[in-house]
Amino acid sequence: MSQRILLTCGEPAGVGPELAPLALAGGVDLVWMGDPRHLPDGTLWTAVDHPGDAVPAGHLPVLRHDFAAPATPGRPDPANAQGVIDVIARAVDLAMQGQVAGITTAPISKQALKEGAGFPFPGHTEYLAHLGGDVPVVMMLASTTVTPPCRVVPATIHIPLADVPAALTRDVLEQAIRITHAAMIRDFGVPAPRIAVAGLNPHAGEGGTMGLQERDMIIPLLDDLRAQGLNLTGPMPADTMFHAPARARYDAAVCAYHDQGLIPIKTLDFAGGVNVTLGLPFIRTSPDHGTAFDIAGKGLADPSSTIAALKMARDMAKARK
Repeated sequence: MSQRILLTCGEPAGVGPELAPLALAGGVDLVWMGDPRHLPDGTLWTAVDHPGDAVPAGHLPVLRHDFAAPATPGRPDPANAQGVIDVIARAVDLAMQGQVAGITTAPISKQALKEGAGFPFPGHTEYLAHLGGDVPVVMMLASTTVTPPCRVVPATIHIPLADVPAALTRDVLEQAIRITHAAMIRDFGVPAPRIAVAGLNPHAGEGGTMGLQERDMIIPLLDDLRAQGLNLTGPMPADTMFHAPARARYDAAVCAYHDQGLIPIKTLDFAGGVNVTLGLPFIRTSPDHGTAFDIAGKGLADPSSTIAALKMARDMAKARK
């Protein structure tokens, strides 16, 4: 098995291709999958047949995957949409075979994939879960530059805020907690994870005066899971659980909805945040930013989050061993 992390090309009209040589220069042992025509001019690269093949010093190892068309920074081409999808599937296949230690995915444009190839999935994560066997997954955003670390898992993700109370069912919250608990042990090397669970309402409902979800669903669920041996704190008021002394008391936080968890981590560690998909049979991380069409090809892309994602995937692979 190669110890390299496979970095997918992502949307070739975005910043993904230019992040690959920057990440290599940052000292990460990676192999890139994509069309070499999409790499920045002057990139030193060598095609490899297998992920672990040696290349000259300073060269980017490339698992070549030819696309239908060249790429124009900032302007996604529908002709390349299927290539983006196929690279993801090919990367997962290599990971499932154990030929790479994990996958870091460069950002994709869901709109471009839908318009160019009829992509039927809501996003990257859902497609990966499908390729992994339609397994249940959750999204974690994990910091890499702050102490104590900030790791957040939103139980509900990309839905309108008005829909959150109905979507936050006992089953949904329990699944998020259980997947997080298992992943902290398997992927982060924490043998007895401490998980904080945020309330949905201000002040975690304040005894039912500011909402009933805590009293009627969250507290009974946490009591049941504690009886099964999980180390859980909560429901906690979200406005007091992300400063440093509070973070020192838990290893990961499960939040009720998207912004409740993502605003704190992006405030604390905007450039160093990493998106991790928990629950997959393979390791997948990604930088915590999008395609950045507005700066693509201008030499302005910051590789910090991509480097952090690659390093986190490497550390997770070591933990799994």
